[in-house]
Amino acid sequence: MFQIITDTSANLPSELAAEKDLTVIPFPYFVNGARHTCLDTEGFDGKTFYGAMREGAEVTTSQINPQNYIDVMRPVLQKGLDILFVGMSSGISGAYHSAELAAEELRMEFPERKIRLVDTIGASLGEGLLVLRAVRDKLAGLSLDAIYEKLMDLRHRLCNIFTVDDLKYLRKGGRLSNLSFIVGTILQIKPLLKGNEEGRIVAFAKLRGRKKALEELAKRYDEYVVNAEEQTIGIAHADCPEDAAYLIELLRRNHPPKEILTVGYEPVTGSHVGPGTLALFFEAREGCRSM
Repeated sequence: MFQIITDTSANLPSELAAEKDLTVIPFPYFVNGARHTCLDTEGFDGKTFYGAMREGAEVTTSQINPQNYIDVMRPVLQKGLDILFVGMSSGISGAYHSAELAAEELRMEFPERKIRLVDTIGASLGEGLLVLRAVRDKLAGLSLDAIYEKLMDLRHRLCNIFTVDDLKYLRKGGRLSNLSFIVGTILQIKPLLKGNEEGRIVAFAKLRGRKKALEELAKRYDEYVVNAEEQTIGIAHADCPEDAAYLIELLRRNHPPKEILTVGYEPVTGSHVGPGTLALFFEAREGCRSM
C-alpha cells in the first residue's frame, strides 16, 4: 500500500484532491508581506488576487522546506505505507531538492519503506495531470514501482505550453531562461512559452496579438497531441476565463479530447506567470518539449 503526495503547484481542485485521497502540501506565498497558503482552491478568489496584482500588489513566494515534507511524510510512513511523491519541476523551484533531502532522512528512519519521488519537470496541470495518472493507475492495481516508471517516462511527453499577457512577472522572478528571445512587447508581440526537457521555462515563438497566440496554442495541440479521444487535457488560466473558453472551442474542432479539466491558476504558480496567463497541457508525441 502507498500514499500519493503532491503539492499545491499541481493546481488540482481541492474537492478532486479529496475525492482521490491525495495528500497535498501547500506552498506559502505572501501578499504585501502577509503570509498565506491555498489548499482550498474552490475558496480561492482568483479574480480579486490577480486584480490586486494588476494594481501593483507585491506577491512573493517561498519554497517548501525539508522539514515541511518530513512533517507530512513521517506519519504516512508510520502507518506502514509507502510514498509516491509527485512534485513541481526542479527547473523552476528548489522545492523538489527539499523533498529529496527529506526523503533521504526518512529512508534512514524507515529503511523498510519505499519513497519514490517524481520530478514532473512541469507545474500547474503539467504536474496535476501526472498526479491524476498516478491515481488512475493505482486504482487499476499497478504497483508503486510500475507507476513510478510510467510517470518518469510520461513527464517527457506531457506538453506544457502557455502564453502570458505581460512578461514582467517571469522577468521579475528570473524564471524565463531565454529572455533575450523576446523583443518588441510594446508592439503587442505575445510569446508562446513551454517547459523544456529540463523543466525550465523558455520562449519558442512570438505572435502579433493575443488572439493569434491562442490560435497558435491550438495549432500546436493539433500538431502534437496523441490519442486525443482518450485524454484528459488541462487548461489553466489566471483570470482570463473568456480566453480559456475560446481555446476550448478551438481544441474541439479537429481533435476533441475525452475531457478538459479547466482550472484557475493557484496563487503560487500563478504569481510567477502573472494575470492573463493561459496554459495548455496534454500528452503529446515525442519531441513536444523541443518544438
